[in-house]
Amino acid sequence: MRSPVPETDVIAGRYILATHIGIGSTATVYRAWDPHEDRAVAVKLFLDRCDTGGVDRQCRELRAMAHLDHRNLVRLLGVDRGRPFLVCELVEGETLAARLARGALSAAQVAGIGADIASGLAHLHARGVVHRDVKPANILLCAETGRARLTDFGIARVLAHSVLTRTDAVLGTAAYLAPEQVAGEAVTPAADVYALGLVLIEALTGEREYPGTTVESAVARLHRSPRVPDGLPVRLRRMLSGMTSRQPGGRATAAGSADRLGAHRPGTHR
Repeated sequence: MRSPVPETDVIAGRYILATHIGIGSTATVYRAWDPHEDRAVAVKLFLDRCDTGGVDRQCRELRAMAHLDHRNLVRLLGVDRGRPFLVCELVEGETLAARLARGALSAAQVAGIGADIASGLAHLHARGVVHRDVKPANILLCAETGRARLTDFGIARVLAHSVLTRTDAVLGTAAYLAPEQVAGEAVTPAADVYALGLVLIEALTGEREYPGTTVESAVARLHRSPRVPDGLPVRLRRMLSGMTSRQPGGRATAAGSADRLGAHRPGTHR
């Protein structure tokens, strides 16, 4: 696996690569400078081993989602198929995964993050998009605003363009898959709500709810429901239990979750 960084450190003759931000299973992300717009951006370069056909499909879907704009989503600025890369708005701050490495969060903090991400998901769902990979590493905590923002739509499914996505592929991260994803059933916006519920439970406990190997983690949720921590406000506990119901139809919508979680945000009085 070779590094995706070109010798010139310039992508598409425009984006000047600077600081390395992070690396995932299919891509490396860099802080870069866009001299055309006079601003810093994030450039995601796909690794050589990434399936080119898969990237092509993703690029077509991503172009269909370029119009999405919400304060709790990291906005997509551009996409290219020739040399697989994405250009996104740069958000200064750490991921929720990095924050949780230092310990769990309070109920009020978790509710605030949950309200932000649920609001962003509601925006996606209203426009026919299912994210499919809600996890701590895809949630950025903005240092400037204190708000949480959802990123990485690399495996999002555009429902209106479902022909572009293989129906036999299980996409997502095993630890946060909804039961219906594990079972290979139809994936709806309810899967994102379930994943967010697992993320919030993890943020409260400091531990992943379904650890283990990919298979162990995926299958475990078919045998037991997530354990919502004791000692939470009753409404918040019920909310998390509802978000992680095994049945998609038993879960609240992202919009409803955002409203209810927002009631527990720090400084909110209802």
